[in-house]
This record gives sequence, structure tokens and C-alpha cells, in this order.
Amino acid sequence: MYNSKITGLGFYVPENVVTNDDLSGLMDTDDAWIQERTGIKERHWIPKNSDDTSAVMGAKAAKIAIRKAGLTKDDIDFIVFATLSPDYFFPGCGVQIQEMLEMDTIGAIDIRNQCSGFVYALSTADQFIKTGMYKNILVIGAEFHSNGLDKTTRGRGVSVIFGDGAGACILSRTEDNKKGILSSHLHSEGKHADKLIVESPSINNWVPEIIDSKGEDISFYPYMDGTFVFKHAIVRFSEVIMEGLAANNLSPSDIDLFIPHQANLRISQFVQHKFKLSDDQVYNNIMNYGNTTAASIIIALSEAFEKGLIKDNDLVVLAAFGSGFTWGSVVIRW
Repeated sequence: MYNSKITGLGFYVPENVVTNDDLSGLMDTDDAWIQERTGIKERHWIPKNSDDTSAVMGAKAAKIAIRKAGLTKDDIDFIVFATLSPDYFFPGCGVQIQEMLEMDTIGAIDIRNQCSGFVYALSTADQFIKTGMYKNILVIGAEFHSNGLDKTTRGRGVSVIFGDGAGACILSRTEDNKKGILSSHLHSEGKHADKLIVESPSINNWVPEIIDSKGEDISFYPYMDGTFVFKHAIVRFSEVIMEGLAANNLSPSDIDLFIPHQANLRISQFVQHKFKLSDDQVYNNIMNYGNTTAASIIIALSEAFEKGLIKDNDLVVLAAFGSGFTWGSVVIRW
């Protein structure tokens, strides 16, 4: 059986930066309120009249990752695209990437696991490579949140958190079983689905029904029970990190860099304290990008690598928790 390793990384975020002070002009909030609760200082939002979408940003990130892997589009065998904000209700963004990058008629699948999307996507790609089915897989996480947020005081508890952006990596086959992805661990608990949800539009509540409500139906805006999600996140993060380490006979002290899903800086700090990790062992960038959901880990991973924070033979642990609830971890020997 083969192993898989990340051979190229890339990310893209819109140039338009929205600060906490900018948001205070749209809703009853301020910089101190947002930073205290989330750790976020600013985020990138796609501006009006931009051509950027989840798929377009994904394609931009993908081109960088392919180039940095030393490959061409013709070397890619398969596409895995993670997002909760696709350009269309259907089809998914994966096939748009195939067209935008003018690839051959390779397969493409979409992962709908929200904040855990990239971890699920990376794990899926890893299985395809381990079995020998594919050699080079393009894995993308991308989100266009800003166009679907309630930018009023009513929605501030959610809207201040999210940002737009995309990241991509190339996962390639290797016969070195001591390097690359060592293991991945995935979980779900659907009984809590309604704690973090966008309820509509759905087949049960389609667009005409929402329009007929004359503004009373706001189920198309994200809803989050923040306290409930926070309490579950810190438990599941800890469990799935330990699961990954135990599967590889490792301990927290072996971690060279832990990259959590950038959901809330307070969650990351809690997990860091629990595992007694130093600041040098944890990479956070939520203060500059907000929560970019399926894009957050791959943007952070790409940025950390560009800064030289990941070296050969480093142990890198990725972990995510989010809507579903779903959560997971990936353990990588770089």
C-alpha cells in the first residue's frame, strides 16, 4: 500500500479587508467586543462586483498549489472540493474547477462537512492514494461567506466571525511509509445538527416559501448556539487529537506544529493549554482572516509553510470541529 504526502500548497483571499471598526458601522458592536469573544481583528470579504466566488477562489489557490508542487494541470488525477458555500445549489464546485483549469475529464467530488470539510477532504484523498487508484489529487477548501450573512445587530453573534478565502494542496503518492499522512480520524454526531445550521433554502422550505413570508422567515441566515458549540468543540478537539496521537504511539510533546480549525481563538487557546503546548507549537491566524470554515486549516497550513514554520520531518497535527456536528484530525510527518 502507498502513502500520501503534501507536495504543493497555495491560498488566496480577497484583497478587501474588513476590520472590526468597519463592522461597527453596520451593527451594534465594537473592536473590543469582537476580540474578547473571538480573537478576530479583521477578515477578508469579497467586494461587490467582484468575479470571485468559492469556485473562482478555489481555482486561484489550486493554480498556486499545482505550480509549487512542480506539476501541471495534466498531472492531476482527481479533485476533492470542500465548501459549505458552493456557487450553485448543484452541481458542486469540483466540476467547475475541472472546467476552469481546463483539465481532462478527471473525477471530482464535493465534501459538505463545513468546518471539518478540509480534514474530511484530505482524509478522502488519502484513501484514494493509499489504494493506488490515483497518484496526484487536488484538494481544495473554499468559502464565500460574506454574501450570506445577516450584517445587522440581529446577526452580529455570527456575522462578525466569518471571512472569505480559499486554500489548496496537492496530495501525491509516495512509497516512504514514514513520511506523509500517518493517519486520519473522522467522527459525527447528528443529534446536534440544529445547534449550528443554515436551515433554508431546502427542499422542505424552498425559495417561494421564504419570499412569501415577507421577511419573517430568516432561516437562510446562519444560526449558532455559540455556548453549546464551544463546550462541545473543546471536548471533541481534545479527544480527536489524542486519538490521532495514540494511533501513532505519539504524545502531545511530539507535536512540532498544531494547526486547529480557525473557529474561535478562545477554543484554540483552551486546547493549547490542555495539551501544554507552547506558542511555537500552535499556529493561529484567525485574527487576520476570521473563520473561513472549510478553507481555514488549509489557509493556515499554507501560510505556516510559507513562513518556514514547518520543516522536514516535523510532526504536524490538524484538527477541526464544526456543524453537523462533525470533527476529525490528521497526523502528518512532513
